[in-house]
Amino acid sequence: MAHKKGGGSSVNGRDSQGQRLGVKRFGGQLVHAGTILIRQRGTRHKPGLNVGRGKDDTLFALINGVVLFQDKGQDGRFISVLPPEQAAILRERSPQAELSEPEPVAAQAE
Repeated sequence: MAHKKGGGSSVNGRDSQGQRLGVKRFGGQLVHAGTILIRQRGTRHKPGLNVGRGKDDTLFALINGVVLFQDKGQDGRFISVLPPEQAAILRERSPQAELSEPEPVAAQAE
């Protein structure tokens, strides 16, 4: 004989909600001051120029500008927000920088 009752939907219904973490604004996007850039646990990404860090390690923009992701190797990944004028100069200097718009991926029809 069974020592436990059969599991029904009320017994199994204790799954928690997702935390909705991750990147909210990507490189090259124009953002306003106060916009959340990344929601994270711990400092996987670190604040760079014009980016603040909340008490739950959320990164947010301090000024209006364009988002820039930088990988500095052992020092970590930094996220900065550059004023639009400075971002345009940077884009002209190196068109293949991470600041450039990502190219859309074509869907493969078979």
